[in-house]
Amino acid sequence: MNRRKFCRTAVAAGIAASYPVLGGCSRSEPPVATSADTSIRGISLDGAEIELEKAAIRELGDAMTGPVMLSGHPDYEGTRKIWNGMHDKRPALIAQCMNSDDVSNAVTFARERELLVAVRGGGHSWPGRSVCDDGLMIDLARMHDVRIDTENKRAHVGGGALLGHLDNASLEKGLVTTAGVVSHTGVGGFTLGGGFGRLNRKYGLAIDNVRSAEIVTADGQVRRISAEEDAELFWAIRGGGGNFGVVSSFEFQLYPFERKLLSGSIVWPIDQARDVLEFYGEWYLGLSDELYVGPTMATMPDGTSVILMEVVYNGDPAQGEKELAPLRALGTVMEDGIKMQDYTVMQTQEDAAFSHGVRSYAKNGMAKQITQELIDDMLDAFVPDPRLAFFTHTAGGAIKRVGETDTAFPHRNAETMLIVAGGWMDPEQDAEAMATARTWFAKLQPHTGGYYDNIEWEGDKSVAGNYGPNFARLATVKKRVDAGNLFRMNSNIKPA
Repeated sequence: MNRRKFCRTAVAAGIAASYPVLGGCSRSEPPVATSADTSIRGISLDGAEIELEKAAIRELGDAMTGPVMLSGHPDYEGTRKIWNGMHDKRPALIAQCMNSDDVSNAVTFARERELLVAVRGGGHSWPGRSVCDDGLMIDLARMHDVRIDTENKRAHVGGGALLGHLDNASLEKGLVTTAGVVSHTGVGGFTLGGGFGRLNRKYGLAIDNVRSAEIVTADGQVRRISAEEDAELFWAIRGGGGNFGVVSSFEFQLYPFERKLLSGSIVWPIDQARDVLEFYGEWYLGLSDELYVGPTMATMPDGTSVILMEVVYNGDPAQGEKELAPLRALGTVMEDGIKMQDYTVMQTQEDAAFSHGVRSYAKNGMAKQITQELIDDMLDAFVPDPRLAFFTHTAGGAIKRVGETDTAFPHRNAETMLIVAGGWMDPEQDAEAMATARTWFAKLQPHTGGYYDNIEWEGDKSVAGNYGPNFARLATVKKRVDAGNLFRMNSNIKPA
């Protein structure tokens, strides 16, 4: 076994074993808009079949800078597909927007006809909410520019940008902000749901770094919002998901950053999982904000199960070595891959495992503390299935120093996120793999309070409880900006 390669791809290989690595997210030049030769079938917000007149479709196409695609357009098939291959849906039409005016035209078209709407930023919605059958897909893929203001340490980011776009543009200027763990995830959906990343203990969630945004609300109005401009709507989009409109751009706070930092993974055999988890259950309480580390349990293609710790230390490497020494000395290590390396190595290492086209399912919950009972259930619940893995995402630090009602995201007191997720390619495995994941997570769920909406499939069944003290306020904002509930392809907050 090539141990160096094993260490870097321990999680990725376990999940990716069930499918080939697929293409990423390349984007060609926009095609000429398609004109409708006849009326087409659509579906309304309440599920009724409606007719979309050819004249109206042509009018929308004439108003748009970007193309309006119907089935049969040469780019329709590629554009309608989103990252998760579980979701194979066919919109009646796709409005590919080039700017906020295009978004406004598309939103107005849908509202006037009460047409079902899905919004696609990066197309990385795990539950598939960025595509719909027989409705309108508002596609922001062309709005992916990232502009870095080095003087004010700000990033101005288009609503269709990917996390890789944000990371790369910022790092080139010696700056960074919290971004997620798969680089082809869209900035928009990631941020609106909260935005966990490997730097969140030091810099907070992505929403904690949003300084302003441009949003198109259901009335078609383009609004600039911030703490000074429409503060209530600005509060709501920071954790309230896509319930309030289409965010066409974000402004993020950036921080000085040395892109080469102490990072990597430590891997142990699964029979040492109890020792590792029990050590971690006490050790993590004293971690510095600079240290991001959390356990994962996975099974390799050859059936070997492992427990590993992914590590990113955002600070003085010498101090990081001291803080990590007890962990690195624990048990019999199969591989220690922690070293000084470029931050993007960690930020892209899971891209292949969660490549475009994989069929993927996830369950998650927020845990306020790592107790002995939780550790016992982590061990008891583990399933040695190469398609699935147990992940954690460490919180605490700067995240906890924001009040639970200061933004719409309520889970500020959680220490970690518990996740069971995986991928496969064969549709015939869907039912079995999903059932296994549900059974696995069911043993962990009693230790959680609420969930992270960005990756939770069944989140729409318990929206009010998940938002807790923030739900009533969110529903009031929803009523003001979207009384007709046009934006409902999400964990839907219905108007008060």
